[in-house]
Amino acid sequence: MSEPTVPPPASRPVAGILWMLVTGLCFVAVTGIVKHVGQDMPAPQAAFLRFVLGLVFLIPVLPALMRLRLDRRGWALYSVRSALHVVGVLCWFHAMTQIPVAEVTAMNYLAPVYVTIGAALFLGEKLAARRILAVAAGLLGAALILRPGFREVSDGHLAMLVTALMFGGSFLIAKRLSEMHDAGTVVAMLSVMVPVGLAPFALAVWVTPTLTQLAWLMLVAAFATAGHYAMTRAFAAAPVTVTQPVTFLQLVWATLLGIFVFGEPADGWVILGGSVILAAVSFIGWREATLKRQRVTPPPEATKL
Repeated sequence: MSEPTVPPPASRPVAGILWMLVTGLCFVAVTGIVKHVGQDMPAPQAAFLRFVLGLVFLIPVLPALMRLRLDRRGWALYSVRSALHVVGVLCWFHAMTQIPVAEVTAMNYLAPVYVTIGAALFLGEKLAARRILAVAAGLLGAALILRPGFREVSDGHLAMLVTALMFGGSFLIAKRLSEMHDAGTVVAMLSVMVPVGLAPFALAVWVTPTLTQLAWLMLVAAFATAGHYAMTRAFAAAPVTVTQPVTFLQLVWATLLGIFVFGEPADGWVILGGSVILAAVSFIGWREATLKRQRVTPPPEATKL
């Protein structure tokens, strides 16, 4: 007699889509506020204060964090992940001061493509022909955005290439850590360790922040936390194959934000390149869901700040 199986949770696609819409709005709000604050505050300092102010949202999990006992391997994984995240955050905040909001958003979609490559190189996952084509399409999307030889590739664009690479590496390590600790602990450890790594860079360029700037950065922390919460609810309500296409709207909203708030002209190549990258990531996620394989490639918003 076979053992009874636990039925999977019912899919609620409408709820999943709505939660993902909220996720996108929160992350676009983060992008817009950082763009605004970054015009008057050094990027390393803004990044540091964003994480320090965000520690207030960790108060409920601090008792569990204090009881955590890590071995040498655990400390090594958390330390490497935090170092990767520090570099990624510094580059992301710098890019926000150098290139349009839409370009930052579009290039951030590259992180899951890097994760797919990293999973094959470091986690032993096989890259089937269709996944290789999807990765190639994602890199083609990046080329459409950058268009080297046809436009100036600024240090902001290079910073975003590094950002996506660092966040992709951070996610791969988080995958290993999730096998050792619960998700709340993994997120909390990152939130505690990253500001420690950012502190020297912030102190080197420190300027006394105004109360208004601190208020804006507190909003960044609040929107980032709300975005991750909404994203978790979206994943719980519906499959990634349902929620992931909704992330395209982030590029639309980022473009509109750039036009109407920051006076940045719309660039059709950026929208096209971002669409190609997102289509490639969506295809990778769909194939993995179809084959019922363990999902390693995250949706673009899973690698957000």
